[in-house]
This record gives sequence, structure tokens and C-alpha cells, in this order.
Amino acid sequence: MNNAPRLLVLWCPDWPVVAAGAAAGTPPLVPAAVFSANRVVACSATARRSGVGRGMRRRDAQSRCPELVVHQHDPDRDARVFEPVAAAVEQHAVGVEVVRPGIVAVPVGGAAGYFGGEEALAERLLDEVSANAGVECQVGIADGLFAATLAARRAAFVAPGGSAEFLAPLPVAELDQPGEDRGELVGLLGRLGLRTMGAFAAVAERDVAGRFGRDAIVAHRLARGLSQRPPLRRALPPELEVVEEFETPLERIDEAAFIAKTLGERFFSGLARHGMACTRLAIVAVTESGEERLRVWRCAEPLTARATADRVRWQCEGWLTAAPGDRPNSGIIRLRLVPEELVGGEALQLQLGAMGRDADSAERAGRAMVRIQGLLGPEAVVTPLLDGGRTSAERVRLVPWGDPRATLTADAPWPGRLPAPSPATTPRRTVPAVVRDAGGRDVGCTTRGELTEPPATVAVGDEVPLSVISWAGPWLHRPALQAEKISRVARVQVVLADAAAGRDRALILAVTLDQNPQWTVEGIYD
Repeated sequence: MNNAPRLLVLWCPDWPVVAAGAAAGTPPLVPAAVFSANRVVACSATARRSGVGRGMRRRDAQSRCPELVVHQHDPDRDARVFEPVAAAVEQHAVGVEVVRPGIVAVPVGGAAGYFGGEEALAERLLDEVSANAGVECQVGIADGLFAATLAARRAAFVAPGGSAEFLAPLPVAELDQPGEDRGELVGLLGRLGLRTMGAFAAVAERDVAGRFGRDAIVAHRLARGLSQRPPLRRALPPELEVVEEFETPLERIDEAAFIAKTLGERFFSGLARHGMACTRLAIVAVTESGEERLRVWRCAEPLTARATADRVRWQCEGWLTAAPGDRPNSGIIRLRLVPEELVGGEALQLQLGAMGRDADSAERAGRAMVRIQGLLGPEAVVTPLLDGGRTSAERVRLVPWGDPRATLTADAPWPGRLPAPSPATTPRRTVPAVVRDAGGRDVGCTTRGELTEPPATVAVGDEVPLSVISWAGPWLHRPALQAEKISRVARVQVVLADAAAGRDRALILAVTLDQNPQWTVEGIYD
């Protein structure tokens, strides 16, 4: 049974670009893009026509569109500038929910009956936002927030009960909405041949639960046109609301930022004590003159303490910096946080691979990484990824922070690759070695892949020679993407008797196939 409510979603395309342009005063038709860590997070339609796209590096984007106006990503600015849009919708509809800056959701039932139908309501809201906020937007109506959001992107009105049919032909890539981080799941579904949401929805729910993680179960519900989570069937404790009163009215943004952090932590801790998490947060402000302001934020994922603080700060900034006609007529003396929709606390439970780590700490660390990239460039912060290759050094690929961590060639056959196990350590600098036979002569390797003599001793760097207990190989290999003048090499595994250390040593050695063979250490086994 579908428990998804019927919603109208108003979507402002490319909102980060629109908000940045409004704050900077740039003309709306100028090609522009918003960047985070030197990568495009949003761009205008005129920039897209010039070849600019999401995820593109700043250098590439500017080479395709030299006149591109560059803005830095600022979530606070996006939320602050969006407040007039939400206020304009609120003039004609009750229960307005800000999903994220750029998207507003409204329950259809009561407002549609008042204005004479869903289409009449949509036309009224479009005219109101255009006239009062000066923003062009699109509207979609469907059962459930996910389906209504995709309908808004297509300016479609989906008939009641028709969300599953509407979603069926759409690609599964639509599941990876901003802030959802479902790129890995979408890639996996594509490799399994489930390329449309209809194909994914046709998989039995028990099979999805048995083979995938929690997020895949949520995505499966969305693909079927259901609500993201089943309703929480339990009575809500009355003390979940958080109220803060101020002796001095709150009028400055920096004060609001400080208060938001405290309220966010209190709100999150109170829910956690009862084993619950919030997905719809109502923020209520009362001014010194008795005026009351209300805004509801709907969230795709359960709110953490940091996410709650962000939304409180954004909303306070939006109220305090609004135009004179929309701004509260006096300072705020009371803030109240009300959980409008709750889910079980297991929705916030970390996956097994994340046990022992704090979600907020990980989020703060991620933001710090992005700030470092903004100062030093995207290549300044990297993480290692095990990929395909013939040697241990080739198999380790450094990926800039924030880039997709997808292997490129791990499944390739890689003829000539070293057999398992891989070495524990790969030297960062070249470590020379001397390999000699039992008669003290240097050992080389022929172009046919045969050693000139069996190795008897190996001296690593300036160390004393050690006796060879056993060896395997050689394996021929030409370094990838190198010019023809680069010599071919062969690799040999050796086990050395190290009496001083009290144990044997195992190494991977490489030797050039020329008249003056040069041996180096490429890997060390533990």
C-alpha cells in the first residue's frame, strides 16, 4: 500500500548559480558556474550550452567557456537568498517545507481545493514566485517527495496512484540526487543490468534486503513510488521539542550561528535518548513584538546535530537578512525546534565499516579537506585506491578528495602481473640492489626472460650481502605508457636469510634487460 502523501514541488533550476548571481549582482544570462574544491557543482544553462558540466575541473570549464563567471560554493548564501521564494509560496499554501535551497514542497489537498484544482494552484504559485521573488521555477505534482521532485524537473503532473508508472522508464541514475551519495549503488545496479527504476522496482524487496545495504532498501522503496520510510508507529514523547529564550533579542547573524550550534546538539541528543531521528524539522521564531514565524525543513536523510544546526542557522539568517517588508519587525526572543516527522534511530546507525567513528566528526573532517583543496588545489588532498596493474606501485592510484573512488582497470587480465600475495611495502624512492651468483658474478636477464645464472646473494643498498634461500621468476614487463627507448624489465621474487634480524626477508627485485643490468627493490614482504 502506498503511504506517500500527494505533494506539489516547486523547483528553481540551478539554484546555487541563481543565488550566487543575485548576491554578486551579475546579469542572469551571463554564463556562470559555482565551484567547490575547483570542481563545478552547478552551472547556468548558458554555461551548459558551451560545454560546461557538473564535476568538471575549473581549468577545463574555463577553457570551454572563457567568459565563464566563477562563484564559490556557499550553502549559507543559497539558503539565505531562498527565503523570499519560500515566503512567496507560503502566502498561498499551508505546510510549506523547504527540502533544500532551491526546492519547496507543499501538500496538495487543501490548497488545490481552495484554488480550484492542482493546475490552478501550480499556476498561482508560479506567478507569485515570479512576481515577488523574481525567480523562474518549475512545478511538478505526484505522490511522494521523490516522485514529485522528478516531476518538477519535467514540469509534469502525475495522476494519483501513478508515481510507480511515472518512475518506471526513468534511469536509475535519478536515485543519486544531490546530498544522497548513491553513486556507488547506481553504478552497481547498472552493472547488474538494472538500468531503469522500473527494472529495479521489479526486484523483490526481500532480495534487495538480502543482497544490499540499508540505503539500497530506501532507494528500492523510492523506485516503487513509495515513501522513503514507513511511518513511525509510536507515541511521541512531549519533551522532544527544544526551546531557547533570549534576554537580549537575537538580531545579528553571528549570534544566530552560535545559538544554532547549541540548539542542534540539544535537539539531536534529546531524540537519540529516545532512539529516534528527525526527517522534518519545524523552526519557530517569536519576536519581541509577539510576531511568530514558522518554517519547516524536510530532509532526505535523518538530521545529525550538525545538519540541524545548519538549518537553524540558515533559517535565522534568511529571516534576519530578508527585505524590509519580509523581515521580522523586531528581534527574536524565542526559538523552538519541533520534530514534525520521526524515524527510528537505526536510520542513523553507522555501517559496519564505519563503526567506532563519529558521523559529525567525519563530516567536519570532510569539510576541512575541501577547504584545504580550495587553498592548495584539488591534488593537494588525495586518498589511495587499489586498482589494476602489473606491479605493486602501478596498482596504487591516488584519487583527489571528493572524486569518485571507482576502479578503472582492476578487472583487466594484466598479463605479466606479479602473483599474489602483494608486498606490504613499496619504496617511494629507488633502492638499488646488487645480485650475484655463487661465483660472485653479476646476474642479468635475457630478453627471453631467463636469468643468466641462479642468484646466490643479494645486497640491498649499502647493506651486507644476504644469501638467497629461494627465488621465483622472472616475469617480463614493459612499463606502461613509456617511450620505446625505455628498457624492458623483469621482476624476481627472492627470499633472503637475514641472521642479524633473526628472520627471513622476502623482496621483489626488478632488473633491466640490457648489457649493464640494474637491479632495484620494488617491494618488501612482511
